[in-house]
Amino acid sequence: MIRFYYHPTPNPFKIAMMLEASGLTYEVLPVDTRKGQQHDPAFRAINPNGKVPAIVDTDGPGGQEIRVFDSNAILLYLAEKSGKFLGKEEDRGEFLSWLMFIATGIGPFSGQAVHFQHAAPEGNDYAVRRYRNEIARHYQVFEDHMADRDFVVGDGLTIVDMSGWGWIDRAPFIFKDPDILDQYPNIKRWFKKMDSHPAAIGARKVGSQYTFKTEMDEAAKRAMFPSNYD
Repeated sequence: MIRFYYHPTPNPFKIAMMLEASGLTYEVLPVDTRKGQQHDPAFRAINPNGKVPAIVDTDGPGGQEIRVFDSNAILLYLAEKSGKFLGKEEDRGEFLSWLMFIATGIGPFSGQAVHFQHAAPEGNDYAVRRYRNEIARHYQVFEDHMADRDFVVGDGLTIVDMSGWGWIDRAPFIFKDPDILDQYPNIKRWFKKMDSHPAAIGARKVGSQYTFKTEMDEAAKRAMFPSNYD
């Protein structure tokens, strides 16, 4: 059994797709980050970094319970556990390169673009330009790579596609432009293919039985950006 600590944001979203695709048995445990539940001692014992997603595999190696945190570490762990979506051995270099490109580029630069456009006080024009321009650069790298390709790596679905899908889904919010993918037709074509996959459709329903806080009020900002209030 996989205990899946979840909030409806991009990084948990891609884990939801992997769990749906792999057929692994899992249980969703909500962590409402705008209420500060990521800082609860019980959750910090699972992820000391206080971020979602995280998982606990109750039947890990040797039958031992094991925790895994960081979304790309979780994707790799689940792919190895299930023996699925790891791609071909001959594509391993490309597989790792593009997985880390999403992990260290598209993901964090998207997150910073969102923060400075949607959460930070006004007057951060330099930061807004910095992260908007950098995420646009990362998208163009991805766009060029996806020319005439159906999958990010190889000729079948891998966790690299799932990792990208979780973030590209939020492109309109990241860029503050509902039509942004029209500027990246290769990404748009790939995303539509990913989004129609049964695992993606299932992932959109994960956690729907829970109600999460949506207001970005002062309490939510203190919970999500505690270093700003030290």
